[in-house]
Amino acid sequence: MSRRAVILLAEGFEEIEALTVVDVLRRAGIAAEMMSVSGWTVTGSHGIQVHADTLWQEQGEYDAVVLPGGLPGAENLRDDPRVLELVRRQWDSGRYVAAICAAPIALEAAGILKGRKITSYPGYEEALSGDYHTDPVVVDGKLITSRGPATALPFAYALVEALGGDAAPLRQGMLWNLVTAP
Repeated sequence: MSRRAVILLAEGFEEIEALTVVDVLRRAGIAAEMMSVSGWTVTGSHGIQVHADTLWQEQGEYDAVVLPGGLPGAENLRDDPRVLELVRRQWDSGRYVAAICAAPIALEAAGILKGRKITSYPGYEEALSGDYHTDPVVVDGKLITSRGPATALPFAYALVEALGGDAAPLRQGMLWNLVTAP
């Protein structure tokens, strides 16, 4: 059975966080769709324009919903009631929800963080109701959160593993060992 993940793109998304996840998931053979919550072309927080794979109205069922951070991207996701409903529905159905950097603010607005182990970009601790940790990636059941651009690769590897893939050959082929070697 093929796994599917959707990466939600809102104006001002963090390019590294979104595109790293898409790239790594696709390398792992996991269908990763970039879904825009606005139009076909979405501009990231650093001015990079990305053509989305699909628009909001074309959504389907996903094994994981992924929210990249960046500003104002994370705020745009948080302020979109459709996104909050999708996150709640995903969570209530027992499927994966993942957010990196500032994007856990959208998960907070959706009401799914209380009592869960989480992390985020530094400075968002007080805005989040979860059990806050400073690890690069925090996995608590079907909830995966991460800190920011520099943690995008380990975040993506955690998603691959959560979705039943093998991240070890990806880590090796992408030379992750050079970054993590003592």
